[in-house]
Amino acid sequence: MPVFADFTNMIALICYLIGGIAAAGAGVWIARAGDDNRPDREAALIALGATVIWCSLSIAAEPGSILIAIAETARNLALLAVIFQLFAADGRDESLKPTRPVIVTLVLVQLFQLLVIAIEKQATEFPQVMQLASEIGGLFSMMIAIGALVLLHNLYAGAASASRRIIMWSGIGLGAFFAYDLNLHTLAYLGETNPVVLGSFHGIVAGVMAIMMAVGANSSSAGLEFRPSRAVTFQTLSLLVIGSYLIIMVLVTRSLALLGGDVGRASQIAFLVFAIAAAIIWLPSQRIRRSLRVMAAKHLFQHRYDYREEWLRFTRTIGHASSSGSSFKERAVKAVADVTDSPAGLLLMPNEEAQLELNARWNWATLDVPALASDFNLPGILEQHNHILALDETRAGIEYFGELEHIPSWLSEAEDAWALVPLLHFDRLVGVIVLARPRIERKLDWEDFDLLRVVGHQLASYLAEQAGQQALMDASRFDEFNRRMAFVMHDIKNIASQLSLLSRNAQKHADNPDFRADMLVTLRNSSDKLNALLDRLGRYGAGHAQTAHELDLADLAVKVCERFKGVHPVSLARADRVTVLANAETAEQAILHLVQNAVDASEPGEPVIINTQRDKLTGVLEVVDSGTGMTPEFMRTGLFKPFVSSKQGGFGIGAFEAREIIKAMGGRLTVESRENIGTRFCVSLPLPEAARMIDEKMSSRTPPDKINQNITQESEEAA
Repeated sequence: MPVFADFTNMIALICYLIGGIAAAGAGVWIARAGDDNRPDREAALIALGATVIWCSLSIAAEPGSILIAIAETARNLALLAVIFQLFAADGRDESLKPTRPVIVTLVLVQLFQLLVIAIEKQATEFPQVMQLASEIGGLFSMMIAIGALVLLHNLYAGAASASRRIIMWSGIGLGAFFAYDLNLHTLAYLGETNPVVLGSFHGIVAGVMAIMMAVGANSSSAGLEFRPSRAVTFQTLSLLVIGSYLIIMVLVTRSLALLGGDVGRASQIAFLVFAIAAAIIWLPSQRIRRSLRVMAAKHLFQHRYDYREEWLRFTRTIGHASSSGSSFKERAVKAVADVTDSPAGLLLMPNEEAQLELNARWNWATLDVPALASDFNLPGILEQHNHILALDETRAGIEYFGELEHIPSWLSEAEDAWALVPLLHFDRLVGVIVLARPRIERKLDWEDFDLLRVVGHQLASYLAEQAGQQALMDASRFDEFNRRMAFVMHDIKNIASQLSLLSRNAQKHADNPDFRADMLVTLRNSSDKLNALLDRLGRYGAGHAQTAHELDLADLAVKVCERFKGVHPVSLARADRVTVLANAETAEQAILHLVQNAVDASEPGEPVIINTQRDKLTGVLEVVDSGTGMTPEFMRTGLFKPFVSSKQGGFGIGAFEAREIIKAMGGRLTVESRENIGTRFCVSLPLPEAARMIDEKMSSRTPPDKINQNITQESEEAA
């Protein structure tokens, strides 16, 4: 214990020395560089001088000396004068006359305390009198600290915004000093002895107060603001939570000790076990950390977001691939989701018909998204108004631009879906981010909307740039493909010419009529096949439109089935007679590509099914197999992309060519597939009535709604 007492005395002396030096330096600073027009200038100089004297006497005199008490009284009186003068910063020293009696009362209490201390020093032979005087002195000290804090609260709460900047730093320093005094004297009163460890830092607290007063005394200090970073704030709050937890543990265990005996010890052990278990469960919790972060953002900062940190995190997420090998689009979803602390997200992108399709997902494998996530109406609204859609509002029936009826049912029914963020690039919708609900429940506000719009614009530019680069790469690969096809076409043309010449010579010189007949048939068939192949290969780079005629889909399906007879079972399950407008040769070529893909994906002997039927304004031909199927990722990113194939050695051009051929005839190709279940390709081609009405109405520039009405009416009559 003596060693500990010597150590605390040494710490106290060092702290008083630092406090005295700081107070002296602050006084010199205010005298030389302080604002001469501040009303508290003289009172602050007197208070700092009294603080220097008090620190010096605390070092030189014996602890508890009457000289130290006198210096402390002078210091407190000078600080009360500083507080009163601060009310003059905006003229309230005249208007707040009720404040003066409070200050006078505090001054009298301070003087009475000096008298009580003197009585305590003289009544050494009367222990009861000394104890009573000590308790009264402690109460007087607490009254002075409480009164000073109340005055500071009223000073700051009632000050104008301009005056608050003037009094802020001095007020913080004085408030911290009197709050420390209140804690010190409260513990001394309750414990009936002075807290040695806490009292040893009294001098350095006074030094901090002096520095704050010096900062506030300069005219330039009005523009100073204390702006801790969010990371420091969150860490400080975490330390406060941990400190509060430890203090509560100490207080409760001390209180339980008052029970005494085995009951008290058992209660202490039970509480400690419970407290430790609660700490292990709750302190590492991500939910508690997020709650603490949200609380700090709401109450300690003017803005919820640290925009610099958010921007750095966004660029890091976009620019650096993760260890999991996520794609750029998945990183794009994550970058937006991180802004709002959303645990998952989706990227929907418009197809060629302005309908939204799933393009990427991040941490949201459980959400079932249909092949067409939305029709063209919702993307049009988002593009036109750049509106961030809060799905909780739409579920409550709130709408702004008539979007309520166009929200797909799968999105409304997904309770985890929280917001839709449009990605606009030069007023064109590039995609839509669907954000999952954050773990900490909250509503979207103006700050969320502003930040998400900025992030959406930036992300849209990245996606547009990636799409442009991909288009350039595809164009380059197509050029290479066309160059190769030119050589192939040249070689095949030469072979076809040679075979034709051989056929003509054989007609003149062959002696055996039977051999000659067989040779002619064989050579003519070979020549026809090679010329047909040459013609098909020539279409890769020609780009010319094929003449469309009326074509029966059932006849086309029968013809395709015959082509695979003896190679693989291809059967016609449903053969409705449907006449469409298409080019027979190119349509057959497209269907052959699809059937060949189905055959390649099926086991030997596993049949491929073809169906034909009518669906409103179109004729539909389906190619169905029960083969290996395709992954959703491959269907989104690779199926209709040239030079990408799931087959070993595949060129990756068949499905792409089939879709392009069907599109050129005014049709549409869609696909549904499940892994290990099978695939369904659906070819939709326009009916002659529908195609004719569209051509006629487009030439006469009839409004689109009238066209649809006429097409529907004539199609129903034709049916």
